Amino acid sequence: MTPDTRAGFVALIGEPNAGKSTLLNRMVGAKVSIVTHKVQTTRTRIRGVCMEGTAQIVFVDTPGLFRPRRRLDRAMVAAAWGGAADADIIVLLIEAHRGLTEGVAAIIDNLKDKIPRGTPVALAINKIDRVKAEVLLGLAEKMNDAFPFAKTFMISAERGYGVDDLREWLAVQVPVGPWFYPEDQIADLPMRMIAAEITREKLTLRLHEELPYQLTVETEKWEDRPDGTTRIDQIVYVARDGHKGILLGAKGETIKAIGQQSRADISAFLERTVHLFLQVKVRPNWLEESERYSEMGLDFKDGD
Repeated sequence: MTPDTRAGFVALIGEPNAGKSTLLNRMVGAKVSIVTHKVQTTRTRIRGVCMEGTAQIVFVDTPGLFRPRRRLDRAMVAAAWGGAADADIIVLLIEAHRGLTEGVAAIIDNLKDKIPRGTPVALAINKIDRVKAEVLLGLAEKMNDAFPFAKTFMISAERGYGVDDLREWLAVQVPVGPWFYPEDQIADLPMRMIAAEITREKLTLRLHEELPYQLTVETEKWEDRPDGTTRIDQIVYVARDGHKGILLGAKGETIKAIGQQSRADISAFLERTVHLFLQVKVRPNWLEESERYSEMGLDFKDGD
């Protein structure tokens, strides 16, 4: 590495559904964080690695910050603030059409208490195509009155507007130093966990109401075969027998369709043919089992 390389960690924080995962995927140029219309989709701090010139920007995509009710919620929120406190730079993402909500105000209060003094915090106002210019300017002013942001960006993570400006600014802000990862590595999550996240995304998109938060996916076996294909066995844990029936669907059609979609995405991600086998198991207390939290990269004790 030459002395002029830079590398640093950037935490993306915000309310659920603010667009953090979409922004991460846009920055990295690949799907490393699952994106759905459901809140609280990101359970772990997924790191995506992005190269910009001689700078390596490592993104920490934190769970959405919200008022926690259950143990899993509390562990997710603790993980989010832990990721933010450890970062070199923080980007607070808010939605243009929702503005300074109660949730955003609570995050700003926490930024003042939980983040080391001197850590730069940038504001990214997302989904700018949903509001008029004067509304955007008013919101930017209001937000900067509430907190001393280092810089404000107007972006659309989905369409890519303003994302290059944000990435270029971050590349200059991260500390001088050697890279943390090889140049061609885009995520530091184990492949087994990325594969499980892809399947969980398909389940979340397909199923409705509370069920997606009552299930988790674990990659049980992974076999890279001599013919260049990979066999992956995954278990979907649900909390109740009734959930298993919903998940399987009539004659197993639902789980079969989910498996096909997940296999296609995992194959594209790994750039090889994948044979995916899904099994559904009922574990009534999985939300209270420390092993499940470890598998998701969360700290069970943070839920206490």
